[in-house]
Amino acid sequence: MKVLLAGASGMIGRAALAALKADGHEVARLVRRPASAPDEIPWNPSAGEIPSDTCRAFDAVVNLCGAPIGGERWTAKRRNELKASRIDATQTLGKVFGQGGPRILVNSSAVGIYGDRGNLELFESSQPGDGFLAGLCRDWEDAASAAGKGEAQVVCLRFGMVLSQGGGALERMIPFFRAGLGAPLGSGRQWVSWVSLDDAAGAICFALSHAGISGPINVVSPNAVTNAGFTRALGRIFGRQWVLAIPRFALKAAYGPIADEVLLASAHVVPSKLLKAQYPFRYSNLEDALYQALALEKAEP
Repeated sequence: MKVLLAGASGMIGRAALAALKADGHEVARLVRRPASAPDEIPWNPSAGEIPSDTCRAFDAVVNLCGAPIGGERWTAKRRNELKASRIDATQTLGKVFGQGGPRILVNSSAVGIYGDRGNLELFESSQPGDGFLAGLCRDWEDAASAAGKGEAQVVCLRFGMVLSQGGGALERMIPFFRAGLGAPLGSGRQWVSWVSLDDAAGAICFALSHAGISGPINVVSPNAVTNAGFTRALGRIFGRQWVLAIPRFALKAAYGPIADEVLLASAHVVPSKLLKAQYPFRYSNLEDALYQALALEKAEP
């Protein structure tokens, strides 16, 4: 299959590129600069510019574009950047569909669409939650559906916390745990729905090869954990952690709305469609996934 990949330079994008090539797909990368390799195609999503005729020759489009959610406070400017980086790219990709163009659009999304839902188990059929992040994901998925124009198979991959020391939340946690300062956040009872980087990339390949999969797909391990459980697992690997939890007020003072919608929000997400389709999870156990993400060898008990 000829696959057009947007967002190939990101954490998931790099893993997806390797996985797609390993599966035998012919992959071209969309880049926001002049092409410097035969597999690169220039585009400018912020200006809505893409070589549509060239891109219509592909069988599938994988869109992983989107500025990182964490790392910066959500000022009005940052909120606009987060939205534009997702919606502009998705709408621009919509120009390559139709007139015999790609048959499949695999678009990134996130479990943030469910908001803060306590202990409730969340399936693909569950309603979106409240807040900026939930609204952003909802708009993102709506843009993907519109991009497919009803002619393509549209898949929206709702990624949980992707475990990699090369980016994302885990990369930001590692220095604290190395220093013995890792600690539960708030009550620690909020659910964390996570997925290994290998399974995040694997789900992309799986979606391309399974015509029966469409719509939203929860890309998370079948075994969600609480924040306290996640902290204990990472603490065991590094050999120590802070005794006390970090209180809610301190997190809100430091991170603003990110604290409520990301760090303290509880989402017990279930990958029901992947399980039904018998996707073979490589890492369903958190500790195994953490050792793999950190490139460490797990000691035998």
